[in-house]
Amino acid sequence: MLPVLDLAEADRNADIFRSRLREAAHDIGFFYLVGHGVRDAQIDEVLTLARTFFALPPAAKNEISQLKSPQFRGYSRVGGELTNGKVDWREQIDIGPQRPVIEDAAGYWRLQGPNLWPATPAGFRAAFERWDAALSKVGVRLLRHWAVSLGASDDTFDAAFADKPATLIKVVRYPGRGDYAQGVGAHKDSGVLTLLLLEPDSTGLQVESADGGWLDAPPLAGAFVVNIGELLEVATGGYLRATRHRVLTPPPGTDRVSIPYFVNPALDATIPIIALPPELAARSRGVEADPDNPIFNTYGENAWKSRTRAHPDVAELHHGTKPLLSSP
Repeated sequence: MLPVLDLAEADRNADIFRSRLREAAHDIGFFYLVGHGVRDAQIDEVLTLARTFFALPPAAKNEISQLKSPQFRGYSRVGGELTNGKVDWREQIDIGPQRPVIEDAAGYWRLQGPNLWPATPAGFRAAFERWDAALSKVGVRLLRHWAVSLGASDDTFDAAFADKPATLIKVVRYPGRGDYAQGVGAHKDSGVLTLLLLEPDSTGLQVESADGGWLDAPPLAGAFVVNIGELLEVATGGYLRATRHRVLTPPPGTDRVSIPYFVNPALDATIPIIALPPELAARSRGVEADPDNPIFNTYGENAWKSRTRAHPDVAELHHGTKPLLSSP
């Protein structure tokens, strides 16, 4: 079982919490987080809205098709996303910061723009804007505790997130299927950290272990599943390791809903490199090198890489680009 950390403990004994946070992220890179302060009613609300949207007819869902969004926002049909060049058997809505389009933007600035919000169910936009605000606070608290646990000041990461962070919400449904296993293929998250809400009693999330095997990560009541992304691995010279994970398709006749929240800095931000204390630096493994998945210093370059690989149809339709490498 993944480690369980209680964020409320940080208010009672910050040193103990920070030690546990640092070790969980060093050892496996995944943990359950309770005591986060997000209300059960708010959790129930977003899960209910997700279920209601996915129950709509295909034509209604496709009113906000991602093919209409140069910013890769909106609804992707089942099979409309790739990981490692293979189809992911899921449907989803992608929601980012609601900002104006930058005219004549180049590169990763083309990711900035408005969302495509569904007209049904009522209250969807307001609920997920509240969700964004609530989870952003949790993410900032974790990053400040992480910084101190690694020997840095608690505001180390603040500047990267202060001006227009590029957070991302995915509202995801995995339909059951018996003849195809990839709900989403094995990958690392390209940003800083992820807060994942799993629907109760769902199955399928697996985390890669040190020996290359796969560990099941079922839902834990009242908890988020938290994992670090590639930029925290870079920031710590590999002391914290982004871990590969995947989702298997549910059995036929069932499905699975989850809502990952990606805590990302501004598109043009560079995550600071932390000078680790000697005792931690001695345990650093170095940043994992993967020629098929380069990690860039600027977050926006990583985001552009990930979005164009995952949705090559949107990339070619709106930007005339084709990814050269397989999807991470």
